[in-house]
Amino acid sequence: MPITPATATHSPSNGTADAILLELVDENGVTIGTAEKLSAHQPPGRLHRAFSVFLFDARGRLLLQQRALGKYHSPGVWSNTCCGHPYPGEAPFAAAARRTYEELGVSPTLLAEAGTVRYNHPDPASGLVEQEYNHLFVGLVQSGLRPDEAEVGDTAFVTPAELAERHAKDTFSSWFMTVLDAARPAVRELTGPSAGW
Repeated sequence: MPITPATATHSPSNGTADAILLELVDENGVTIGTAEKLSAHQPPGRLHRAFSVFLFDARGRLLLQQRALGKYHSPGVWSNTCCGHPYPGEAPFAAAARRTYEELGVSPTLLAEAGTVRYNHPDPASGLVEQEYNHLFVGLVQSGLRPDEAEVGDTAFVTPAELAERHAKDTFSSWFMTVLDAARPAVRELTGPSAGW
């Protein structure tokens, strides 16, 4: 991936969760400061900027990601294609494209804004809290995936029926249904009514 001003100036030097800074925001999504990643997720949580990406293949199937077992937050659970946090001063769109490439080794052929959603989801397993102002993106993926094993345990393309079946038996991230439901209007516009989203 090419180095951009955002990745060059905001990349953490050692990659540890507490060294990464997040943007704190108010209820309207206006930046009010920064906080270290881990401290922003400790109870009761501090409202911060995040993003969630939903990519679909040519058949209208959603790309799911299983988070790697080594992740400190929500390891091993299934979730949307990609999610994360912009660096302070980085545009959410740029962050979404950057992290999709870093985690999955693929650049979307199309990526469009799909609104925002604000939520507060405690994670009982880790004791951490997702207190987020989340920017949503939907898009298409056409090339093969090259997942980073440190970030991604597995991937799967699913239809709505396959997602319902998987959601009933597997563990998903605490935020997954919230962000999917918020993104559904844009998903339907992208995939068309026949896809069933």
